[in-house]
Order: sequence, then C-alpha cells, then structure tokens
Amino acid sequence: MDKKTIIAFALSFVVLVGWSFFFGPKQDQPSTDQKTVSQEVPKDQSVPAQALEKASEMSSAAPVQALAASVPRADEKEITVDTPFYRAVFSNVGPAIKSFELKKYRQRVEVDSPLIDLNTLKEGMGNYLVAGFQNQTNNGTSNLVFHTDQDAIRLTPESSPQTITFQAQTKEGIVLMQTLRFYPDQYRIDLKAEVTNGTANPVTGSFAIFLMAMPPEKAASYYSYEGFAVLLDDKLEETEVEDVNEEKTVSGKLGWIAYEDNFFISAVVPEVAEKGTFRAQKLPSGALNGVYLLPPVTINPNGIQSVEYEYYLGPRDLGIMKKFGKNLEQAINFGWTDIIAKPLLYILRFFHDYLHNYGVSIILLTILVKMLFWPLTHKSYKSMKEMQKLQPMMTKLREKYKSDKQKMNQEIMGLYKTYKVNPMGGCLPMVIQIPVFFALFRVLGNCIELRHAPFVFWINDLSAPDRLFNFSFEIPFMTAPYGIPVLTLLMGGSMFLQQKMTPTPGDPMQAKIMMFLPVIFTFMFINFPSGLVLYWLINNLLSIGQQYRIYKMPT
Repeated sequence: MDKKTIIAFALSFVVLVGWSFFFGPKQDQPSTDQKTVSQEVPKDQSVPAQALEKASEMSSAAPVQALAASVPRADEKEITVDTPFYRAVFSNVGPAIKSFELKKYRQRVEVDSPLIDLNTLKEGMGNYLVAGFQNQTNNGTSNLVFHTDQDAIRLTPESSPQTITFQAQTKEGIVLMQTLRFYPDQYRIDLKAEVTNGTANPVTGSFAIFLMAMPPEKAASYYSYEGFAVLLDDKLEETEVEDVNEEKTVSGKLGWIAYEDNFFISAVVPEVAEKGTFRAQKLPSGALNGVYLLPPVTINPNGIQSVEYEYYLGPRDLGIMKKFGKNLEQAINFGWTDIIAKPLLYILRFFHDYLHNYGVSIILLTILVKMLFWPLTHKSYKSMKEMQKLQPMMTKLREKYKSDKQKMNQEIMGLYKTYKVNPMGGCLPMVIQIPVFFALFRVLGNCIELRHAPFVFWINDLSAPDRLFNFSFEIPFMTAPYGIPVLTLLMGGSMFLQQKMTPTPGDPMQAKIMMFLPVIFTFMFINFPSGLVLYWLINNLLSIGQQYRIYKMPT
C-alpha cells in the first residue's frame, strides 16, 4: 500500500509537470458579471446614460483608430529620453512611444547583444503606448501632431527629475496637453493628461490609454503568463485573448492594467483606482491591443478636466515593483503556491546579496529547505526502512493467501499492528512537502533574477537549459540550442541512485515503474531552466546522503 501511494504521487507529479510542459497554465477568464457590468454607470457618477453609451461605441472603434499612428508623417519628430535605466524614443504624433530600450537587460547573454525593447511591434503594426481623449468627433489622438517644449532629455544618476510637455489643438478647438515626468533612478514615468474645452458647447468624452504588444510566436516559458493583466477590484485578473478578432471586456475598480511576458511588464497605473473599463483584442496581425477607458466626463466651454497616471515600464522584479507601490507586485503571480513562493524568492535574493551568485544561492536555499523538512524526511525514510524489514513476511502472506484477498489484507494489517509500522508513514511526510516543492518549481522557472545569471563553467544563464558545447544538428526531445545537458544527466543519475537505495516494492511491476521514473524525469527536465535542474540535483544528493545515513544506522 505504501509503494502504491508513492507511485501514485510520482505519476501525479509526472502528469502535472507534463501538463505544464505541453499546455502551460490555464488563465482565469473574466466572469460573466464582469462582462455584463462594463456598461454600467457607478451610482455616484452623474454622467447621463447617453454619454456612457457614446463612450462605449467609441471604445469599439478605438483599436482600429490606434493603428493609424504608425504611418510616418512629414511633420513628425522624435524626442529622445536617456536615463541610466532606459533609452526611450517618443513621437510627437499621438504622442506615442516608438521604442523603450532597457539598458540593464539584453536579448541574449552575449555582452554585445541588442538591448531589450519593450515595444515588440513590427513596423506598421501600430503604437506601443498612447494616451488620449475620446469624444464624439475624435476617437483618440493617435494622428494628432503635438508641439513639445524639449527635443531631448538626458538624465544622469545625480540629475533631478525632468519633464516634457506635449500640447496640441484639434480642429474643433479642444486643447490637449500631456506632461511627462522622468526619473533618473526609476522605471516610473508620471503622466498628467489635461483637456481644455475651447469650443462653445459642452464636450463629453473619456480619457483613454492604448497599449499594444506583439506576443512571441512560441511561449518563452512553461511557467508564466504572457498577455494582458489587470488589477480588478484589488484582485489579479489575467485577460487572455487567443483567437484573431477575439475580444474580452472587464469593468470595475481598476488599480492598473498591463501587458506582461515572462520577464518584463508594461503597466499603466491611475493615480487613484476608480471605475474603468478594459478591452482586450487580438488583431489579424497577431498583435494584442488593449484599450483602457475611464468613465465619461462632460467639459463645459472653457472648462478643464485632467487625469494622472504612472507608467511602469521595466522588469518583473518583485522588489522594484513592490517599491513602486499601488499593488503592482501582484502582477508577479505564482499561482496557488504564491503564499510560499514569494518568501522563498526573498530568501533567494537575500543569499544573492551576500554571495553574488544565484547558482550558489540556489544551493543554499535547497539546503535550507532540506533542513526545515529534515525531521519529516527522516521519519519517512525510517518508516520505509521498517517496511523493508516486513517485505519477506508480506511476500509469504501474499503467496499464502493469494486466492483470498480479503484474508490477505487482514493478515497484512495485523502484521503492521504487531510490528507497529504505519504503512502511510513513508508517504505522508513527503506529501506535506509538495506545496514547497511546487513553489520552488514556479520560482526557479519564472523569476527574472535568474535571467542571464551565470553560475560556473559553461552555465552562464540559469534561466536557460544547460548545454555543454553547441551542436549544429538537432537532438530529439531537445529545444535549441543543442548540446550536452550535463546537469540534467547528473540529475537523472542521482535520481536513479536514489531509487536504487529505496526499498524495492514486493510487486515486480511496481519496482519496474519506480526504476523507470528517473528516465521520464530526465526527458522532462532536458529543456527546463538550469537553475531548476540545479535545485533538483542538489535536493537529490542531499536525500541520498540522508537515506545512506538512516539505512546504515543500527536498528
């Protein structure tokens, strides 16, 4: 019974990991209530229902309108913002961000590799990030030419924050002004959008943000979500759109909206979380288009309305995002293991602050977790050792009562009682450790800290599979680059040795299944990040040492 339980656990793990490998995590879908309330007016909102209806119609046209800004114009000019953290290029048409390169992150591990650009759109697809104001005569400002008070900004670590002001007037007489504030030591950008009604009639419209991205053809990770996410009513909502022309809408108190991939995030955070609507759409080009609309406002002649946002355009770094505030760190989600995974990540970062090597930090974290569970594991191995002593007697009972299973089970249970052995004693302590293991699995496969982080020798990126040498030919079951997966092979070997040390089940079929598991795990881990494989290898070696010590102890 003990062995069957262990086999069931092992096979369940294979199914779970295999499911993550082939299909990836399922994302939460917007509820029916969230979809239907997207056109409701808050009780404290005095805007007429007709105005909200017009705003909803405008939001439907918004994705198409946002695409037009990618067409070059003769009167377009570029404004460069250079800080220690990033180099951004703005267009005065829109105004829009044309590129946003992060200086601390490169596309590949090589030092001369191009910088990461958060604008993943190809030429002609549209604008990465645009703020505007929609009304009855103007569905956004994506084609409007703005005048600027500066042509370039360069910030050094000693600089004070600086601002750029964009200003334009529509043909109807509506004056639009956007003021952007840049910081030398943050990925944060402050935006104040102001609208002045220079017409003779009231103007009703909505402040809007357009956010677009081109997702990769193949998911960069098996462990993380890539797509739009919002903080809806203080809870993370991942709004996934997979099919062309598919649309999803959520509404409620929006703390922020964002596009995120495995390692980076582009987030729009209103100064005050309030009722808003977010529409996500997949365009025929494959690009994802998101439109964030605030509730409609009516501006009287000569009246002014304004709204303030904060942009966070940078790494999905838990520490940096927590310091940013506004609950942005909730975008880093480790699923049902989140409550365990985040403390483990903090501990990993703590070790790195002193050791300056994430590989060594993973080893220390593995040792720490092993020490915490040492009493449970000790109890498990000790119980398995006691079970091993009973194997000869259990074999005789199975042979004696092979034609009477009920009698056989009674005799086996009597054997357990006589020798005071709990058949579940070897498995239950292991089951208690499952949440911690899966938390480590998510952290080591999903944290930006391991991206391009070197360990030793040929392992120069703990977020990528380990490969010794580069082969020009393909290897079955292996993703590029192709080479010798040394860590994975060592992990498989250590798991095989651990199985050899484990008491053999009485059932020959069970024994074969248990010995075949290391082969299955080796094939599954062949494309996993080397940081995750390193954890598994060290954990196996520690388990082998513990097993050896227990089995060699005199009884």
